Amino acid sequence: MPVVELNLNRIKKLVSGNITKKKIIDVLPFLGLDIESQDGDEIRIEYSPNRPDYSTEFGIAIGLQGLLGIKKGIQKIKINKKGKFSLTVERSIPSRPYVTGIIAKNGKLDDHSIKQLMNMQEDLHLGIGRKRKKSSIGLHDADKLDEIGSFHLNYAVAGRHVSFVPLNGSSELTIDEILKRTDVGKNYGWILEGQRNVPCIGDYGNQIISIPPIINSALTTVTPKTKNLLVEVTGTDKDSVEDALSIVVSTLQMAGFEFEELKITGYKNSTPQLKERTIIYDPKLTSDILGIEMSQSNMVTCLKKCRLDASIRGKKIKCIIPRYRFDIFGEMDLVEEIALGYGIENLEPKLSPSITIGEKNNVTIKTDLITKTAVGLGLLEVLNSSLTSKKILYELTKRNSSEMISVLDSKSQEHTILRDSLLSGLLENLSKNIHEIYPQKLFETGVVFSKGKPIRESINLAVILAHKDTNFSEIKAILQSILRTQFKIDCKTKTSSQSQELFVKGRYADIYVNGKKIGEIGEICNEILDNFRIRTSVVGFEINLSGLIFD
Repeated sequence: MPVVELNLNRIKKLVSGNITKKKIIDVLPFLGLDIESQDGDEIRIEYSPNRPDYSTEFGIAIGLQGLLGIKKGIQKIKINKKGKFSLTVERSIPSRPYVTGIIAKNGKLDDHSIKQLMNMQEDLHLGIGRKRKKSSIGLHDADKLDEIGSFHLNYAVAGRHVSFVPLNGSSELTIDEILKRTDVGKNYGWILEGQRNVPCIGDYGNQIISIPPIINSALTTVTPKTKNLLVEVTGTDKDSVEDALSIVVSTLQMAGFEFEELKITGYKNSTPQLKERTIIYDPKLTSDILGIEMSQSNMVTCLKKCRLDASIRGKKIKCIIPRYRFDIFGEMDLVEEIALGYGIENLEPKLSPSITIGEKNNVTIKTDLITKTAVGLGLLEVLNSSLTSKKILYELTKRNSSEMISVLDSKSQEHTILRDSLLSGLLENLSKNIHEIYPQKLFETGVVFSKGKPIRESINLAVILAHKDTNFSEIKAILQSILRTQFKIDCKTKTSSQSQELFVKGRYADIYVNGKKIGEIGEICNEILDNFRIRTSVVGFEINLSGLIFD
């Protein structure tokens, strides 16, 4: 989960009103934010990738104002249509065809707010920007362009031999040198791989200010003296670039900036409108989903506390969604907003009106038996998401991705693939705990997925052991203990003749019960461990419990 660092004094000033620091801390979790740590007035907050508007103090202050009742309703964005800056797309750029932007004026920046904006920029690059491939943002000091009379910019292509002074640089480098020598070029140059001519933004005096999505020119470096900003966003999808721009605009308005239109023309590009959306909400959903009776006027109030606009239209509610809230897709999302506006703490749990008595199903009963045995053997249970990433599930483990099941239109690059294995997730758990002492012994029982019509589901068990003296015998003993203790099942292992990238060659085996293969066991390959930055020996197994202990 992405993290943002907040200062309580700055947040208090941004929120305004007679509000205490304690009240701010109490309300933050009800915005869906998780307080990771606190050191005096400095707080580290985890926020959902679905809410990139919470990537700065400014965005969080907007949410706090709503829940605290200081400011309600939509954050209105006013844009002066008589701007003097323009940007023309000179030719079609197939690899990155869309560009948008705006001029932000009369703001005040300090080192802290610049750091916040840079962090927001990178979070947007990693999330909705898909590591800058889908969209990327450039922030420039517009006054530097004003000084040289560059009011009219162009979006075109430049050869790799063209040179300019890159951001944080002191001398001119060619674009090819920037891509090969600089850290940012090495990290993101793959996006432009194979392109003889690369996208660039410049003026008609042939002065380059940006080669998206790589780096800006040193000419337009943003500093605490910057009062006016040029924001440009380029990408492969028109909606994605305008989504990213809407987040930046919302943030900069809260930071005290005003806006002037950047006129954009050429090759299916146009000046951004940042239009709001309308969703018609059926009030019945509030009682059906949340279980509370509420008047339509109270629902409108709740929605406004979440910085949306709403009004009663007969038996329905008309809700206005700001452009930056692209996490809201339909009515079910508005149910959640009403719950937040109402106050999660005010929701009271109620017993089901059913006259029948609930009981655990067979799967839960048997899963509990596995958990008790595994915990008794000194293992720690983890619960990972069924959605993971291609990088974790296939690339770092060198597994074949031909049977990969992808999720359409995911808003998070960390949750795009349905898992077909549990071991990859356990290795990721180990990679995030390399600072903890060993041994580390983890297990998970969970659902995995495989292609079919419909998609097939099964329940797997995976165990992983990490310490310098672990070996095949230790992990096999745990496998046999779990199956024998509760289920009286004997298993056998047989050296596999098939290639298996995850395990060390010659130190892994297939697992059989009654002649049927149910899984694999072995020592994890050193190359895989290096990919996860794990510096100790690791062994593990994964078995399919469906058809074994589950019907």
